[in-house]
Amino acid sequence: MDKYTPRTWQPHERPSLPGSPSTPLHPTHKRWLYALVGVLVAITGGLGNALVIANLQYLQGALGATTAEMAWLPAAYVMTNVCMNLLLVKFRQQFGLRAFTEVFLVLYALVTFGHLFVNDLNSAIAVRAAHGMVGAALSSLGLYYMIQAFPAKWRLKALVLGLGTAQLALPLARLFSEDLLQIAEWRGLYLFELGMALICLGCVFLLKLPPGDRFKTFEKLDFLTFAILATGVALLCAVLSLGRIDWWLEAPWIGVASACSLVLIMAGLAIEHNRANPMLMTRWLGSGTMIRLALAVILIRMVLSEQSTGAVGFMQMLNMSYQQMHTLYVVMLAGAIAGLVVSALTINPAHLLMPLVISLALMATGSVMDSFSSNLTRPQNLYISQFLLGFGGTFFLGPTMVLGTKNVLTNPRNLVSFSVMFGICQNLGGLIGAALLGTFQIVREKFHSSMIVEHLTLLDPRVAARVQSGGSAYGGIIADPELRNLMGIRSLATAATREANVMAYNDVFMLIAIIAILTMIWIFIRSLWLMSTTKAATPVQPSGATS
Repeated sequence: MDKYTPRTWQPHERPSLPGSPSTPLHPTHKRWLYALVGVLVAITGGLGNALVIANLQYLQGALGATTAEMAWLPAAYVMTNVCMNLLLVKFRQQFGLRAFTEVFLVLYALVTFGHLFVNDLNSAIAVRAAHGMVGAALSSLGLYYMIQAFPAKWRLKALVLGLGTAQLALPLARLFSEDLLQIAEWRGLYLFELGMALICLGCVFLLKLPPGDRFKTFEKLDFLTFAILATGVALLCAVLSLGRIDWWLEAPWIGVASACSLVLIMAGLAIEHNRANPMLMTRWLGSGTMIRLALAVILIRMVLSEQSTGAVGFMQMLNMSYQQMHTLYVVMLAGAIAGLVVSALTINPAHLLMPLVISLALMATGSVMDSFSSNLTRPQNLYISQFLLGFGGTFFLGPTMVLGTKNVLTNPRNLVSFSVMFGICQNLGGLIGAALLGTFQIVREKFHSSMIVEHLTLLDPRVAARVQSGGSAYGGIIADPELRNLMGIRSLATAATREANVMAYNDVFMLIAIIAILTMIWIFIRSLWLMSTTKAATPVQPSGATS
């Protein structure tokens, strides 16, 4: 039999989608093994970027780089990661799952090993870019292992758990990564990740995925489309990652990259739109259903940026240390796990929009709670709000994925298009959220700072008393009264800047809540509309009809 000829499967074994594994019956102990390997692979893939994001400030000192230069590390990862599904889905379909598994896990281990030889920023960026390409394979691999762990009637639960497990990587990285830094500085992070990659490699060699069908899918024009679209999206990711750091209207490269990104993305879509056998189904992606789904994913990911850009940034601005924030990270992780478990237990194909509404309601509540923060706010004051945000952040993932795959199952040719769209929306939503919230925080801090400083004058006896109080703290080490007065003014300026930042972060939290509430209202109205049209379309049985 030709390797591209579809096999004959039993009904329960048939792969659900091209490129996915078959689903034979497994004994219970083997299902547990598949679940463990799925969790291990998914978390390992997520840790690839999470360890860097959680420790940028520590890596900055080790590499001797500026804040703007360090921002290229996570940006390089996302730039190469975001479009890889264009090729990875077709690779699985043409060369088989086992080749896909072994090739990309070996590459992942080799790239992680290469991190140990990084000595400067340029080599670090290059290795991070390579990591983004091979790391994209691990999320889908973890999902396929998780699917093997569940019987057919619980397949949707497996989809939720497989997809959401990778989202636990960032709170996990924040929990223990500082301990790794104490082992061997920044190389300790990559030694741990290399160990995880090698364990995954051994596990997938010992416990292989069942085979699936293979199809000859690659065409020469696919690689041209990939090169054009990947370059365009990569430039867009770079702009979103560094725009608020280099500032949008000041760095000339941002304008050039934005223009080139738009031209390249439109050129790639134009090629696909006019192909006889396109890799991306542009007409399907341009349908109202898919546009609404993409917009919902982007908006929810923007709201979820409250944890990384908002709460964590706020606590770091108040000089909270890792030890002080450790329990907060535990709460974030507990919320994410709870959301994942509840989503898996309650997912219902007939009611997929309501979990999105519930997620947004919880995240809006958490953001409103955070918007009343002050300079006396400490991590323990954020436990409830961050648990709600962590819960909502994983609770929405499974239903969103199922909404898209329902359309893929009716036409498997849409698989590549949906995989690319979902991955891009997830990544771009996070980048847009961080860029929007970070920019908004800077603008509001300047506004509040100007308002505070405007009312600070030494003619005000309260201000004069504050300056004198601040200067008196240096009385034991500074004899010159003029210099002590200057230190008092500096102390007051530092306090004013801190208060301006607190008010700016409160504005950020409220903006997130507004986005969440508006998105929730839109989805809720849409669900009501679908329910009413579905009932109207249902034919009424005549009273005398028999069953």
